[in-house]
Amino acid sequence: MAKDMKNRLAFLRRRNESPGSNPASKLDKSMKSVKPCPEEALKWGDSLDKLLTHKYGLAAFRAFLRTEFSEENLEFWLACEEYRKIKSQSKMASKAKKIFAEYIAIQSCKEVNLDSYTRDHTKDNLQNVTRSCFDLAQRRIYGLMEKDSYPRFLRSELYLDLINQKKPSSTSTSSSS
Repeated sequence: MAKDMKNRLAFLRRRNESPGSNPASKLDKSMKSVKPCPEEALKWGDSLDKLLTHKYGLAAFRAFLRTEFSEENLEFWLACEEYRKIKSQSKMASKAKKIFAEYIAIQSCKEVNLDSYTRDHTKDNLQNVTRSCFDLAQRRIYGLMEKDSYPRFLRSELYLDLINQKKPSSTSTSSSS
């Protein structure tokens, strides 16, 4: 049932892509100027942290997660990173509520996979909002990405194309000079 619904709604995610396009080609068009050399992309294989701190690496990982319908973990992690930069206590409080409602609350639109202890601990932290109130949840989600989606990304065609820098096939006719 859920898989069937995902398939039916997949067209919404692809509405900006032309037929036959893939996330890698869309990524190439949007970030051509910062495309890394194969050696740079290979460094992303060292750690998830190296991948997330590289602008193109982050974009590539996001594009990959989108193909798996699982970008909410990365979005949550990034929201927590942004949250820590907030200076104003009132802005911090409203952003904390928004992050909780969007990613942590049960049945939320982008609910991340957290155990009940972490979910409850984070909810309790919202009673007295601090910069660290999402730390445990963020670490858990980082761990999930590191053990699950990151290894799949490293085996993905998108990543392998980057490190191998596949050239367009010579059988296709190109009018570029």
